[in-house]
Amino acid sequence: MNNIKDLTPKDIVKELDKYIIGQNDAKRSVAIALRNRWRRQQVTGKIKDEIIPNNIILIGSTGVGKTEIARRLANLANAPFLKVEASKFTEVGYVGRDVESIIRDLTDIAVTMLKKEKTNEVREEAKKMANELLLDYLIPSSDSKLTSDIEVRDEKEMRRQKTKEHFRMLLEREELEERTIEIDVTDNSTPFMQIFSPMGMEEMGMNIQDIFGGVVPKKRKLRRTSVSEARKILIEEEAQKLIDMDKIIQEALKRVMDSGMVFIDEIDKIVGVGNDSGPDVSREGVQRDLLPIIEGSSVVTKYGVVDTTHILFLAAGAFHVAKPSDMIPELQGRFPIRVELDGLYEEDFVRILVEPENALIKQYTALIKTEGVSITFQKSGINEIARIAAVVNTKMENIGARRLHTVMSKLLENILFDLPDKSIKNVNITKKLVAESLSEIVEDEDLSRYIL
Repeated sequence: MNNIKDLTPKDIVKELDKYIIGQNDAKRSVAIALRNRWRRQQVTGKIKDEIIPNNIILIGSTGVGKTEIARRLANLANAPFLKVEASKFTEVGYVGRDVESIIRDLTDIAVTMLKKEKTNEVREEAKKMANELLLDYLIPSSDSKLTSDIEVRDEKEMRRQKTKEHFRMLLEREELEERTIEIDVTDNSTPFMQIFSPMGMEEMGMNIQDIFGGVVPKKRKLRRTSVSEARKILIEEEAQKLIDMDKIIQEALKRVMDSGMVFIDEIDKIVGVGNDSGPDVSREGVQRDLLPIIEGSSVVTKYGVVDTTHILFLAAGAFHVAKPSDMIPELQGRFPIRVELDGLYEEDFVRILVEPENALIKQYTALIKTEGVSITFQKSGINEIARIAAVVNTKMENIGARRLHTVMSKLLENILFDLPDKSIKNVNITKKLVAESLSEIVEDEDLSRYIL
């Protein structure tokens, strides 16, 4: 994981280049926005609180890389990140999700992220403790304490310790992994009654376990399992004892407020055009409900109050019907940076197929290799795949690079179905093979059955 203080805007763009082809303007804008988050943390004095993030709207058709840019950016920052679809929300008073649930969900993600980080930090110590517990389960204490003869008792205990040392060595060598033992574990199956709150608070996620977790003791149960599985269970239980949840929650709240990121997709779907009544009123209501969160307000979560002033909001939409200028003026002002992403064409598809670290050709090559089969994509074959994807996009709805998934899936369908097959050791994807396999897609005017 990269440390954001070591990443300059140029470095951030280079990292994004590994997964996203083109879209240089968008990459530059988000790189500056991300670096500015670190820069603000270095500022001292009252001015620090006055520095608010420049939220960004990414404008572009489906499949040009808007979501991927936001997701990769969050990975680089190691920041709490949440993607939501604006169309799933309704204004207060309507049935549906309220916008404050965005911040509650983001906080849940931050707590989970911090908990995982802290658990990893203590994992080695937890593993040692788990192995000691495994030894106790493998070699239970004898009843020697009930023996009045001290010599007999000491001899039994000495033998037990020798056996224990032998088993400790076997555990370290992982030679007992398949042995079945019975361990005492926390019973997480006990159902708790969900507490439902009034409209707007229904997703607080608070339940009886949250409220009385520190008062009501957790039930235990015996479970028969392998040593290997038992170790995993015991490591998790011991790790929970070693971490301080209060500190985790406080650090998570701080991380949300200082470096949290929210990606609001399909924001154009809540922009009404030309109607003064009906659904568009509700859409404008969602915009007005979003406004205080994006401007900066306090949202109550089950972990504490979150100030949203310095959370970075990235929004995205195709804006085929509406325009960013059709949003309510106050919301427009909260997204001062607007970046238009380029459409993708045949030459872009060629690069997308082979250059990114998660390129589709690399993915399918790895999948097919698991069957002991090597697959080779000729340059002419790759060009033909890209050409067909571009053609289908022009005939049907243009879904950008996502069309490559459809085309590749159809192209390799028979090969993936036939494997494993001892007679197949090598697969060579040529232009001729691609053209023959995908001829129906290109020639058939009714393309709907090929659209996934």
